[in-house]
Amino acid sequence: MSTNPSWHEKLLGGFRRTSDRLIGNLTGLGTAPLDDATLDDIEEALIASDLGPQTAGRIRARLAEGSFERNMEDLGIRLVVAEEVEKVLAQVARPLEIDAFPRPQVILVIGVNGSGKTTTIAKLAHLFLEQDYGVMLAAGDTFRAAAIGQLATWAERIGVPIVTGPEGGDAAGVVWDAVKQATATGIDVLIVDTAGRLQNKRELMDELAKIRRVLGRLNPAAPHDVVLVLDATTGQNALSQIEVFKEVAGVTGLVMTKLDGTARGGVLVAAAERYGLPIHAIGVGEGMTDLRPFDANEVSRIIAGVDEGARK
Repeated sequence: MSTNPSWHEKLLGGFRRTSDRLIGNLTGLGTAPLDDATLDDIEEALIASDLGPQTAGRIRARLAEGSFERNMEDLGIRLVVAEEVEKVLAQVARPLEIDAFPRPQVILVIGVNGSGKTTTIAKLAHLFLEQDYGVMLAAGDTFRAAAIGQLATWAERIGVPIVTGPEGGDAAGVVWDAVKQATATGIDVLIVDTAGRLQNKRELMDELAKIRRVLGRLNPAAPHDVVLVLDATTGQNALSQIEVFKEVAGVTGLVMTKLDGTARGGVLVAAAERYGLPIHAIGVGEGMTDLRPFDANEVSRIIAGVDEGARK
């Protein structure tokens, strides 16, 4: 047996708790007549599975259309769930494309402390290295003690250059130096870490605005991407973070991490439904290759528990 699980196997394992929860919530509802009371129960079960009210409402409407057997099996309901979830995820499953000209493409990465931001930066860098891009990191989180050291350790581990400044220093200055160096050395992708302090929105907004101004002087198109890292284990709280960071930082896309640590992975669907922002990658483990772009069909079938091999 292979010691290295495939991405599909990692997804199965990563979404196991989410899928088990959905199946548990729906158990027995497929054997009842599909009257209004049962449809209400199904809708509530889907909302309780964190799929979000819009998706739950659409699934209810499909089941109510009457084109289904009066007594559907649970599996039949889950197949409809998979189809509707896929429609939502297909709109947003978009990998980060490195297409900036002139180079480098500047990716600002934002997120609250503890969201997995620093590790995600390393994993994104690794992903780009696999695609033969030249990558550089910029330690723009000068606010949090140890943030610079953490990022430097990751840079050394994956073998990419990093630009740092003093702790408590000027983040915009670090970014300026990094863009200059990246341009001079022919780097394709510059990934910039930023401070994740939401407690003081004004300071964060000012700092990000300053970074944007500095970048704009060097390249009017930069930053090309503003990626928000979300911790799936926070469930619905992740949605309110999107709201705040959209306003504060002009988020252009999302990465959702720690899906393997929660039964609340349905929040991936709720985020897609409510905000429609591209979801560039999802994380289902701690390994360097456990964060990847995803296929909407594959993930929706796994969440709904209808993937072959998903249920033993």
